[in-house]
This record gives sequence, C-alpha cells and structure tokens, in this order.
Amino acid sequence: MGSSRLQQIEGDESVLLRVTHSNLKTFSADVRFSLSMTVESVKEKLWKKCGTSVDSMRLELYDDARTKICDLDDSSRPLGYFSPLDGYKLHIIDLDPSSVTSGGWLEDTSLVEKYTISDEAYNKLDSNFRKFREKLATHNPTTENKLSDNYMEDLCANIEVGDRCEVEPGAKRGIVKFVGRVETIAPGYWVGIQYDEPLGKHDGLVKGKRYFNCPPNHGAMVRPDKVKVGDFPERDPFEEDEI
Repeated sequence: MGSSRLQQIEGDESVLLRVTHSNLKTFSADVRFSLSMTVESVKEKLWKKCGTSVDSMRLELYDDARTKICDLDDSSRPLGYFSPLDGYKLHIIDLDPSSVTSGGWLEDTSLVEKYTISDEAYNKLDSNFRKFREKLATHNPTTENKLSDNYMEDLCANIEVGDRCEVEPGAKRGIVKFVGRVETIAPGYWVGIQYDEPLGKHDGLVKGKRYFNCPPNHGAMVRPDKVKVGDFPERDPFEEDEI
C-alpha cells in the first residue's frame, strides 16, 4: 500500500481539490496542491486563504461522491500519501472557538460595527462628499436643482424673430429664426439662429423636431444670454482690414 502511494507521488505532480470550511459557509475554492507537499505545508497554504491558524486546523478528505475517506492527521506525511484525486474535497475544521472565522462576521457584514460620525464633526472636515456635491451644484444647476420651464425667459423680452444678431463666443452673425422653449434639449428658453455662414450644427431640425428652416449647417440653438441683437449686417467676405 505504501509503495503504491509513493509511486503516485512520483508519477503525479499535483492535484486540484475543492476546499471548504466549517465556519465559512460561503467559502469554496478550487486549489491546486503539489502531492509532495507535507500536510503541514498544505495547512500553511490554507491558512493564508481562510485565516484559520495551522495549529487549529484539522483536514478531512472526501472523494468526488462526498464520502469521507480519511483525516489528514499526520502533518509530516506528504499529501500524496492519502491518495487524493482531482475533484476530491478537502474540508477544513476550525478547532479554535475564538477563531477569526467564528461567529460569521467574515461573511455577514451586518455583524460588523459601522463607523459613525456626527453631522457637526462631518461638516467640520475640510473636504467631504457633501461639500463636493454642493460645489458641483453651484457650477451645474441641473445637478440637483432642475431648471424651470421659464429659465432665461426674461432675457428674451427684446429678442424677436427676424432680428439681426451676434452670438458669442466667436462673434458669429446671423438672424433670429426662433424664440421659445425647446423640449428636446432642456427646460427654459432658447433662441434659434440661422448663421450667415455654415457655422451651425443643423437646419432647424433638433432631435427629430423642426423649430425653423435654414440651410444645412447654418442652424443653432443657443441660450438668450449668448445673443445680442442689433445692427449686425452680414460681413463682406472680401472685406479686408485697413492697413
């Protein structure tokens, strides 16, 4: 019997075992072991994976039908002595009642005491998520405070369809073709512009809805605070700056 086991050690270099644990019900891992490893070395390898100390660990070997074969009770013998095969189960019994694996807290996070901080102490922190969120909302009103349907309506009081205008940035010139709400973009008021040059993004059709007509790539929707109406004639493309 002993000679056949030694022949197995020499012929087979390693074995893949399913490892389970008496305290960790959700712990299950396929681990490859060298058959020449001593049981002591196997325990040291398992200690790094599950936390049960070597001295508190008892190992049981089960076949692929989950029938117990033996206890690995001799730490000096090589693993191959016990004739494990691929697919066998190596079950860890944790004998320490005060082990880190006992009580279930490694698996059930509800058992772990949570760190808490008072609102007063939290607000005194130089940097926290609450301050970051407030700063973000200041720069981007839509982050927390949804824009109203009348956003920038007052700025449209002196903007009418047909007005010549200049749009910033870029001092782009054109004619006002639309003033009102554009539900397909965002709440509030918008101004539809037909640029004199092909500096736009569409022909008045915005996300499937037509708001005005203009040549392709001459149309744009901008907020009224970017629009200045007045005497802005079309620029002469042949006009040269005075030297």
